[in-house]
Amino acid sequence: MEELRRTKRFAVLLCAEDSDYVKKKYGGYFGVFIGMLAEDGEIWDVFRVCSGQFPSDDEIGLYDGFVITGSCNDAHGNDAWICKLLILLKKLDSLNKKVLGICFGHQVLARSLGGKVARATSGWDIGVRTINFSTSTKTFSKLKLPARLSLIECHRDEVHELPSKVEVLASSDKTRVEMFRYGDHLMGVQGHPEYTKDILLQLIDCLLKRNLIEEWNAIKGRASMEDNEPDREAWKQLCTSFLKGRL
Repeated sequence: MEELRRTKRFAVLLCAEDSDYVKKKYGGYFGVFIGMLAEDGEIWDVFRVCSGQFPSDDEIGLYDGFVITGSCNDAHGNDAWICKLLILLKKLDSLNKKVLGICFGHQVLARSLGGKVARATSGWDIGVRTINFSTSTKTFSKLKLPARLSLIECHRDEVHELPSKVEVLASSDKTRVEMFRYGDHLMGVQGHPEYTKDILLQLIDCLLKRNLIEEWNAIKGRASMEDNEPDREAWKQLCTSFLKGRL
């Protein structure tokens, strides 16, 4: 009799409050990540860490991998929940748990490894941008991906420094560290592979209304989406392959 395989279990560490739009259309950001990463036969849970909901030490052992989402907060900030998240990430690293960090998640994961995160020297990056993979990395050789992929971006902070133990996987003409990897268990992506164009359009409108970006940022971001399509399927393949040990 064939040995029964254990059901794989993953957790999303949610670092942002759900917008009304995303909640209504996608069931919240948890639903957005489920749409990109979940496969048949898996269990997915969510911990709203921005509201103080964290997995216990016993619960950590139940999971094969974790995903850290984007956030309106600064990854270089010292909010109580961010400091607690840094402690959790160091623990996950010590346990060799798979962790995928997206945008804020990418930045806070870099910080947990000893990297430095701060405001981007060139300001906001909003829209669809071309990401260039390092020619020296062999991380994606099994996936046979092209040397460049388009990705939705929405951030004003960036990773400025990483310790030498961390490998930079990709960059863009705006951001030096678009992706990084540490060992075979931690990976960060600065952009938003989970985003659809409509989510970004709603976010641009929200940022504009709150005076967090200027009109020219919004115009440029919207124009980039008209001119380019994000390579969502390729990013989905890359992220799921990493998270599930298929690279």
